[in-house]
Amino acid sequence: MRNMTRRWLITGCSTGLGRALAEAVAASGQQVLATARRPETLEDLRDRYPRTLATCVLDVRDPDDCHNAVHAALARYGGVDVLVNNAGVGHFGAVEEVTDADLEAQIAVNLVAPWRLTRLVLPLMRAQGFGDVVMVSSTVGRTALPGLGAYAAAKYALEGMVETLALELAGSGVHVMAIEPGMYATEWGASLTESAEHLPAYASVVEPMRAGVRALKSLPVANPPELFAAEVLRLIAADERPVRTPVGEDAWTMLLDAAQRDYTALLNARPVPAAV
Repeated sequence: MRNMTRRWLITGCSTGLGRALAEAVAASGQQVLATARRPETLEDLRDRYPRTLATCVLDVRDPDDCHNAVHAALARYGGVDVLVNNAGVGHFGAVEEVTDADLEAQIAVNLVAPWRLTRLVLPLMRAQGFGDVVMVSSTVGRTALPGLGAYAAAKYALEGMVETLALELAGSGVHVMAIEPGMYATEWGASLTESAEHLPAYASVVEPMRAGVRALKSLPVANPPELFAAEVLRLIAADERPVRTPVGEDAWTMLLDAAQRDYTALLNARPVPAAV
């Protein structure tokens, strides 16, 4: 079963990691339904791989779009063997600056949407006795960074859902995996939404992080998205797939540093933000 030609459904394929993965899957001869809010951004891939890649409109926040995408995969390929919940959005703002609306938007895209799509494909996978659900999480799903509290909260919750689902699917032939990318050269940092209010009390803590995240695509340490795609293909083809796995050498380094972080020393060394 590990060597078969799989049928993939991937969200968020217009740019970055999702686009690189959709192209890699199609180039490998496997079948992929590549989705995006604006599927016209995928026309060049569809023209390049007419036998293995189809496209579909999908705004993951829209329940009807989610249902339609799964039905499109069924109509085109007869099923779904690999669901990759890649679509996501980041938000920048200190916890005190994040409004209810900001937080709800992060939860809607980064947690509710992948949960919904997973719920839609699981009956198909359980019926056929095999399948893989891949959640594109983040190293921020296991470690915190200043200014990314809302994003981290959504990814932490997503990884909690993954661990729970892995236990629930034991013995079914269906596997779930959270992939935690490190730094990749994508537009993610440039596309971050931001809180409307910027409190001076947090400027010294969050401003350096904001600048680094915004410049992510041009950082020398950022990996090309093609390396991410190759690693996902390798993981799906392997006999053993971990429930959680960092992707990228820097991802392993970041999580190791986080596990060894001395919060007491860190907080004692940093002045407490002044009241404003």
